[in-house]
Amino acid sequence: MRGSVQMHFKFEWLQIVLILLLCTGVLSAQTPQETTTDLGTRRFGFDWPTFLGPTGNSKSSETGISKDWSGDGLPTLWSMPLTLSYGTCTVSRGRVFQFDAVPKSRVNNLGVLHCRNSETGEKIWEFEYPYEYADQYGYNNGPRTSPIVDDDRVYIYGVDGTLVCVDFATGKKVWAVDTSKDYGVIQNFFGVGSNPVIVGDNVIVMVGGSPKPTRIDLAQGNGSGIVAFDKRTGEEKYRFSDQLASYASLVSVESDRAWCFAFMRGGLLAFDPNTGKEDFLFPWRARILESVNASVPIVFDNQVFLSETYGPGSALLDFSSVKDGQPKVVWRDEEKSRDKSMQTHWNTPIFHDGYIYGSSGRHSSNAELRCIDATTGKVMWSEPGLARASLMFVDGHFVVLSETGQMRLLKATEKKFDQISQKIIVPALRSPAWAAPVLSHGLLYVRGKDRLVCLELIAEKD
Repeated sequence: MRGSVQMHFKFEWLQIVLILLLCTGVLSAQTPQETTTDLGTRRFGFDWPTFLGPTGNSKSSETGISKDWSGDGLPTLWSMPLTLSYGTCTVSRGRVFQFDAVPKSRVNNLGVLHCRNSETGEKIWEFEYPYEYADQYGYNNGPRTSPIVDDDRVYIYGVDGTLVCVDFATGKKVWAVDTSKDYGVIQNFFGVGSNPVIVGDNVIVMVGGSPKPTRIDLAQGNGSGIVAFDKRTGEEKYRFSDQLASYASLVSVESDRAWCFAFMRGGLLAFDPNTGKEDFLFPWRARILESVNASVPIVFDNQVFLSETYGPGSALLDFSSVKDGQPKVVWRDEEKSRDKSMQTHWNTPIFHDGYIYGSSGRHSSNAELRCIDATTGKVMWSEPGLARASLMFVDGHFVVLSETGQMRLLKATEKKFDQISQKIIVPALRSPAWAAPVLSHGLLYVRGKDRLVCLELIAEKD
């Protein structure tokens, strides 16, 4: 009898502890099945849960792409209208996530995170939050970044500086941080445009606050160039650097250790993403006030390639060899020379088999698609007339999306500009098409000014 009473007491005590854990949020009443169910039916391929894909370099390991784009081009499976935004989607477990916004007045906007079925476009849920932002240069007031999916959470970083974490299954807000308010960020030319990166338990964000918000030409950093937040709670983990923010997204890699690279307003910042310890700052910025660093650095073989279009051009650095606080410069464009190897604007170049491919040029009229030797910077070929463009590598080819909405398929070769398919105009895709293509489970997602379009690039295998 005594043993039964003790067991009953222990059971009641365990029940009380479980209820307390559920109420405080330490445990979730939601079942793993609700969180992790994959809605996708296509049996082959991979998710694309972050900006520039699972490897962060706009390269896909999927195979079997359609190379015949004649007639009506690639089959269109579905599309959805967009209102205010520039960023592209991400895809995870049969769901596509698109960050957009709706204008309520000149300054007041409603940020909207859409969750839809990735194969049909059917609505699953939407998350909304109000924010204030008015672009100073006449661009729209919507987000410039893409959602990030990590386990059972989705993260968005708005043009106004609001960082939000929502539940993957339900779209309910988990936590939010107003980085502009909390760190004193002044509104730069085009608002917030850098995608964060998740490393371990950290959401690492380019913030770039100032002690006293003022004009950008007078701004000085306050030690919040980079801020890491706990991905589960939103609590700050570390902050460092007086650098101001740019529009280039963060990139993390594993080499001899974990590395993270942030192409800040003033140059390339390298650091340990787990601790926030800075390794070096390599100055790289045009001298004019309106200069913009927006192209994501690309990393290969313990080297990092960075490029911009307003002045200095490109450089290749060896980050395994740092002396006196600076990395070894493998090569760099000459500052006073007009003949630069590559000058990427907002697009990210792609490294493949010893060569770098990318769209070089500040304006649509002078942009050229180029291939350069990664080890020397030598231009192998250059093709004008494609306007500014974004690239994605898949199955030995490049999908090239020009800002005009035209899309091409090129064979990846350093010897020549080798167009495989005729160019196509994606239906309903209006200029500007500035976001890089996304590929997941054979489905190609591209967006223009006001529409996201899903095409079938790889037919489902038997």
